[in-house]
Amino acid sequence: MDAAFTAEQHEIRRTLRELLARAAGPGTIPAAVGAAEGYDPVLWRRLARDLGLPGLALAEEYGGAGCTATELALACEETGRALLPSPLLATAALAAPLIAALGTPDQRAALLPRIAGGALTAALAVPGGSLATALGLTGDNRDGAWAGGGRAGGIQARAYGSDDSRGEGGWRLYGEAERVLDGHSAGLLLVAAHTGGYPRSRTLLFLVPRDAGGLVRTRLTALDETRPLARVELRDTPATLLGADDTADTAEALAAVGRTAAAILAAEAVGTAASALERTVEYVKTREQFGRAVGSFQAVKHRLADLYVRVEAARSAAYHAAREPEAGPLALAQALEAARITTGEAVQLHGGIGFTWEHEAHRHLKRAAGDELLFGPVHRLRDHAAQRAGLFEPGRMPLAAAPGAGVR
Repeated sequence: MDAAFTAEQHEIRRTLRELLARAAGPGTIPAAVGAAEGYDPVLWRRLARDLGLPGLALAEEYGGAGCTATELALACEETGRALLPSPLLATAALAAPLIAALGTPDQRAALLPRIAGGALTAALAVPGGSLATALGLTGDNRDGAWAGGGRAGGIQARAYGSDDSRGEGGWRLYGEAERVLDGHSAGLLLVAAHTGGYPRSRTLLFLVPRDAGGLVRTRLTALDETRPLARVELRDTPATLLGADDTADTAEALAAVGRTAAAILAAEAVGTAASALERTVEYVKTREQFGRAVGSFQAVKHRLADLYVRVEAARSAAYHAAREPEAGPLALAQALEAARITTGEAVQLHGGIGFTWEHEAHRHLKRAAGDELLFGPVHRLRDHAAQRAGLFEPGRMPLAAAPGAGVR
């Protein structure tokens, strides 16, 4: 694989890094997460207007830049370095691709230009806090159990109006979704709901505007305050079906978006890990023990070298997955593991100050832990990737167990 980036891609990275260094330093995080939106709306409008981040991977006909997932992954790597609280992941990596894949021409024309311009943010709401399963990352999303399974629970959709079997008169949603990323502030919700009852149950996606009747959104206390999560309650809430009819393969669309989103999230996790490592390297150069810098001890050098190798390997996997989305879940597993280990070591190597509320080391650790809770865990990402690859099919023997394996 040719991993070289174009001049334009390098420019995206450089410009965004410089802007975030000036406007989104560690000292700005408390004020940003304390805002009603959970992020700095002024900075978000600037990122949308000056850099076009939410429309980076959208087609030019909808006001986007017409770039690929690689450019969006590079941008998210930089936002991950800064631990930037923003609706970029929920809007550009999850909601916008689903609208582009399943929406009608009118829906795409009405929504995507507003998303590209930063005027509209969006969030994907799935019931049961099962975002990773809904995206096909940690399990098969075709059985619909994660969305209620057609039985009580989850979110149920009921058609009403001129033709109740197809929802031509409209739809009503009832149920709730937990741990919805940026769900409390998004201007538009994409809600996964079951319809058809148990015999003909199927999962569909619905559009719910922020001012819809019967919609209640509550911001939750999250481990990582830079990733705002919400509870979304729907009580006979009017909604619009995403798409022209109810025949779309919603599960496949979610899985396809999930694989690309996994690559983007992997790049962001790499940015978080790299930032934690860089800050730690600088700190051990100045912190002294026994009359010498901590970083001069061989044991510390070995620990930092191991972390560097881990982070660089995860970065290579993320870049590859941005070009080949099928590798997204495995790249995400590697990046989440690298972020968890690196940020944990960063806290340890900072010593006592690393455990304090005032130091930013704990924020890196919480971002790594929070992302694994939301999109993992790592062992399930790897297990499902192995299942999809057919590694556990009957008659398929692992290399280590093959006759003559390991014999020279």
